[in-house]
Amino acid sequence: MRSLLLLLALLLASCSEAPKKEAVKEPEKPAAPVTGRQAFQYLYPAARIWAQDAAPIQGRSIRIGDVPEEPGKAGAWEFTFASTAKGRIKSWTYSVTDAQGNLHKGTFAGQEASFSGTVGQARPFLLAALRHDSDEAYQVAVKESEAELKKLGERPVLFLLELTTRFPNPAWRVIWGESLSTSEYSVFVDASTGQMLQKVK
Repeated sequence: MRSLLLLLALLLASCSEAPKKEAVKEPEKPAAPVTGRQAFQYLYPAARIWAQDAAPIQGRSIRIGDVPEEPGKAGAWEFTFASTAKGRIKSWTYSVTDAQGNLHKGTFAGQEASFSGTVGQARPFLLAALRHDSDEAYQVAVKESEAELKKLGERPVLFLLELTTRFPNPAWRVIWGESLSTSEYSVFVDASTGQMLQKVK
């Protein structure tokens, strides 16, 4: 009798349980852009595997239409590294999502080429010289460009990081425009000190 009552109690308990709701999947959030230094930190280990003496020589932002715009950040970045020992340069991209232009999510190796000391005017620089990030450079450039930006209105913003003979330290070039060649205005910011260096109109 006792076992029968226990069985009935278990059956009643199982019938009274509320049906379990199916887990509703939240829509996937758009990929968030990253700063230049964040992308660099993802790429540098791959460069060091390629060459122990790998040194950064150039970095540039790449805009991706599906990735939201955030000041000083980009959906993808390309960094080129030089190896004096190999006499070669090699590029890698870091992208937060797959996109047109052969961009793949994460770290992706690009082409390798011969190296004779410079790429255009750019030359290798020490990792320790990159103390200030692209978002900091953007803030400095905007602060120093109130009048110019009022005249320009809304423009895409691009970033270029290089060490050239123009300045003693590597510099971020904050570029307002679709490309460097068509830009109407840009600002150089020292990547080591964070100070504004020059405006180019």
